[in-house]
Amino acid sequence: MEVAHRANSVRTIEHVARPQQSFRPQLWSGLLAGANWPTEPVRSLFPGSPPGLWESGLRVAHFDCFSGISGDMVLGAVIDSGVNPEQIRTVLDSLGLPIKLEIEKVKRCGFAATKATIEAADQEDYRFLPDVEAILAKGDLTPKQRELATTIFRKVAVAESVAHGMPLERVHFHEVGALDSIADIVGAAVGLDLLGVERFTSSPVPTGTGTVKCAHGIMPVPTPGTAELLKGVPLAPTTMKGELTTPTGAAILTAVASAYTAAPAMTIERIGHGAGTRDFIEQPNILRLFVGTTGASPATPAEAEESDSVVVLETNLDDVPGEVVGYCFERLFAAGALDVFTIPIQMKKNRPGLLLSVIADATKVGDLEDILFREVATFGVRRYSASRTKLRREAVTVETRWGPVKAKRGWRTNGYEILTPEFDDCVRIARESGVPLREIYAAIRQ
Repeated sequence: MEVAHRANSVRTIEHVARPQQSFRPQLWSGLLAGANWPTEPVRSLFPGSPPGLWESGLRVAHFDCFSGISGDMVLGAVIDSGVNPEQIRTVLDSLGLPIKLEIEKVKRCGFAATKATIEAADQEDYRFLPDVEAILAKGDLTPKQRELATTIFRKVAVAESVAHGMPLERVHFHEVGALDSIADIVGAAVGLDLLGVERFTSSPVPTGTGTVKCAHGIMPVPTPGTAELLKGVPLAPTTMKGELTTPTGAAILTAVASAYTAAPAMTIERIGHGAGTRDFIEQPNILRLFVGTTGASPATPAEAEESDSVVVLETNLDDVPGEVVGYCFERLFAAGALDVFTIPIQMKKNRPGLLLSVIADATKVGDLEDILFREVATFGVRRYSASRTKLRREAVTVETRWGPVKAKRGWRTNGYEILTPEFDDCVRIARESGVPLREIYAAIRQ
């Protein structure tokens, strides 16, 4: 019986509960020496600016997974966005497998898209990870393409070992080990590399609802392997029945995506539409791939040190004692806030209040929001991104006639420079020497 699960909001899988086991998946000795099993996106695969389709600005790509994601959808979207399919065919042919890549223009719910289909015979035999890696070793892939393809397969292997509670060396691939899935993953790895993209992002991912029939029988959606792969990924609500996101699609996405956002900051230059196999009535079964730039030319190393992006958190307070606000300041700074400040404001019913603002790195937002909700009992926190220009800086020690004083030196490449004494050090010397604080400041700044 199919059961449709209704989601009311975006959610993230953090942990999949299972019966306690004494088993822990172990890596077999042949791979211990040469491989680190990645659980984070392989950002190292896209470190520079390789020649590609677009030459200006930081190259970025965004997966819009409104109808989920699968291996053939990724391959179709990459080709539809401008990658030469013959280059992918050449690599697939070099694998020495009885496979053929077919490409056609199709429509899904009335919208045009590219359908990539791998023609391959069904096989009864299962493949293990070393079997797949041996196939990749024979192929004419670049080192970066081979590393990405290997990473994707290893992600699947680790997820399956956890889902089935067995050692990694005993994990065999079912659907993902079939010839068409091998070709989908290798083709996607080659195509994503040929895009010349330096950063990938993705929308939250809908998994679908109900059940799906697989090698282990009828399973709920998402299947255990897919759920394991999507740990830490925001899930989007959907009422669509069936499997929208496959293990192959989840593995490809989590191997390259460095952030999940509904609307990335980018200038769109190309849009690729990759079609799924089914043609839904409710919505187009399409994966959209936005490719473009951040809109600015890549910064020089010096320029990069003089600018960055931060997140600003804000909340209005009108019924919180000052002592609580002060304690909240301490908690926020201890959790990594770059700056915290308040501004007097006038609120509803003419009540005086405070605008509490926090400036932070994007990686700290979750922890800082938790502190705001817990400490000041606010009903909401606003947040927005801000670009800032800043001085390059270093900590220095300045020798004075009263002794050494710590200070912060800031400068820009245009020659501007400033020296700011550390307040605590100046106060200490003022008290010890009996000299006015302003004289110590003036002596250091000379």
